[in-house]
Amino acid sequence: MNNFTFYSPTYFVFGKEQENTAGYYVKKFGGTKVLLHFGAGSVVQSGLLDRVKASLSKEGIEFLELGGVKPNPRSGLVYEGIEICKKNNIDFILAVGGGSAIDSAKAIAAGAKYEGDFWDFYEGKKHIEDAIKVGTVLTIAAAGSEGSGDTVITKEEGMLKRGAGSEALRPVFSILNPELTQTLPAYQTACGATDIMAHVFERYFTNTRDVEITDRLCESVLLTIIKEVPKVIKNSNDYEARANIMWAGMVAHNNLVGVGRDQDWASHEIEHELSALYDCAHGAGLAVIFPAWMTYVLKHDVNRFAQLAVRVWGCHMDFAHPEVTAEEGILCFKKFLTSIGMPINFKELGAKEEDIPVMVDKLGMDNRTIGGFVKLNKNDVEAIYRLAL
Repeated sequence: MNNFTFYSPTYFVFGKEQENTAGYYVKKFGGTKVLLHFGAGSVVQSGLLDRVKASLSKEGIEFLELGGVKPNPRSGLVYEGIEICKKNNIDFILAVGGGSAIDSAKAIAAGAKYEGDFWDFYEGKKHIEDAIKVGTVLTIAAAGSEGSGDTVITKEEGMLKRGAGSEALRPVFSILNPELTQTLPAYQTACGATDIMAHVFERYFTNTRDVEITDRLCESVLLTIIKEVPKVIKNSNDYEARANIMWAGMVAHNNLVGVGRDQDWASHEIEHELSALYDCAHGAGLAVIFPAWMTYVLKHDVNRFAQLAVRVWGCHMDFAHPEVTAEEGILCFKKFLTSIGMPINFKELGAKEEDIPVMVDKLGMDNRTIGGFVKLNKNDVEAIYRLAL
């Protein structure tokens, strides 16, 4: 196990009707003038936004509103939010929604404390040292942004999807009410579940040895998703299953399951070009890319793939031919994705073979590699896209 530091200071408020306490927690963490940041549609129609606003008013907290966050959140709205924060001395941002609203809020929070272009952080030109405090009211179990310091934004000029991260961006509190996820369509629920699994896989596939504790934590989260997601696909109002999925989503990405081990993250970079180009759900893109990546890199560490197959998918271990077990595990993963309504190839996603060179080019890999488990070059990435056909 590698040396590590781990600090996860987010205050979690979990359970039914807890969105009504949002104002209390904003006040508890020093917020006096709030930017309320959200998408559209469901948070408004369901009355959630009104309940959150009422809780802020109850505590005497002034707030401004900025809606319109889209999936794969855009830079244009981030710039608008930064301007609002600077002009109005905003000292707290409350994101109401899923990972897109939270990621957008984090980008605004960082940009409002910076004199340059916030995109500098996403190009790696600057590191985020300071940010306005962020809180969240979560409506979908998926991105894990409610407990992490990470954020992903799409720049509309060139449709470039990039990520940034900093401990300054970890939400100071996050309200998680599983009831708020019960109205999600089955497809959106499945996309979220796939994203959760992908966050675990990015950590599970490591070259670090003797990491049994985090191996087992990773496997536990995966087993939870495999057990609970079919339940909510069948019955969207299964509160207990929703609760387990919602907490699994947070655990998968606040890095509890990733400490002390090298991580990969190539599949996320490869997928980002899919969702940037086709504006598909991130989870759907990961459902297409991850099995292809697994197939491509399997020989790098056959035993790790076989371990996953046995411990998570219940495959029989073929000691004489561990690659057979490893391949069976990948097939089980693909069958699970199909069973919950996820695409597993370009055709099902609506992606096109002729766009592969465009996506490879936008990754900007002429002078770099990606991935920690296996270092991938430009040709490797193209091969993975083609395996996903």
